[in-house]
Amino acid sequence: MFTNYSAELTKIVRVFQLENILPDLDLKGRVITRKEINRPALQLAGYYYRFDNDRVQVIGRVEHGYLESLEPEERRLAICHLFENHIPCIVICKNLEVFPEMIQYGMKYNVPVFRTKNTTTDFTAEMIFWLRSELAERIMLHGVLVDIYGEGVLITGSSGIGKSEAALELIKRGHRLIADDAVEIKKIADQTLVGTCPELIRYMIELRGIGIINVKDLFGVSSVKQSKTIDLVVKLESWDGTACTYDRLGLGEDYMEILGNKVLCNTIPVRPGRNLAVICESAAINNRQKKMGQHTAREMEEKLRNQLDK
Repeated sequence: MFTNYSAELTKIVRVFQLENILPDLDLKGRVITRKEINRPALQLAGYYYRFDNDRVQVIGRVEHGYLESLEPEERRLAICHLFENHIPCIVICKNLEVFPEMIQYGMKYNVPVFRTKNTTTDFTAEMIFWLRSELAERIMLHGVLVDIYGEGVLITGSSGIGKSEAALELIKRGHRLIADDAVEIKKIADQTLVGTCPELIRYMIELRGIGIINVKDLFGVSSVKQSKTIDLVVKLESWDGTACTYDRLGLGEDYMEILGNKVLCNTIPVRPGRNLAVICESAAINNRQKKMGQHTAREMEEKLRNQLDK
């Protein structure tokens, strides 16, 4: 069961640099809980069936032009009906004129009114993207997330198996750390998982015998990154000489389910002498090659079949 997340209205004003038309209204404690926005064209025309009044309401040139075309009393009633539905806020784009009725009913029904210089298309696109990230379903996993050659690789495994040590070697080889120990994963789209790190331990790595180190301070800003899509899971487990489950050819593919999304998972047996950093690099490159249509294991299988046919 997932928690319902919210975005503070004060944060939205700050992030999108909105002009607050009604500064006397207290914004503290107000939150947005819906990822979608609404352009109330139909509502201004009087159609309120299945109206999503808990969304951010956006007024663009079309809605503004329609209100301008109305007689004063019709415009007053249209704006009154919209505000009396207890909408969370309204945003007017392109620095269009704010109708006096909006100020009047904004104060009466305690509805904040904002304005932005951005076009309606740009603002709605950025707002939807931001809200999907801010309100996304999320989960915290134990592991290390590293950006390897542009692939987001989540390294998992039991405590003490060598995840942080592998990440440190990868950083020294020019790759970037996103999170160590605790990885917060958000599902921002049906096929997209994004990993980040809690603010408290951001850019930190714990190394047994040494302690906690700050990767950003030691290796520079080029060695860290705030977030990354998760493209591959590398699961480290202790070597079991009797096990026959380790993939030798790469024809089969295992997946790890995270928030309902399936992510390709490579299980890597760990034993003394194995260079985990090089293995993780190879796994990332191989995964990227598969995305580009080059599957080495299948090509090898095809060559073998052709040889047998001869």
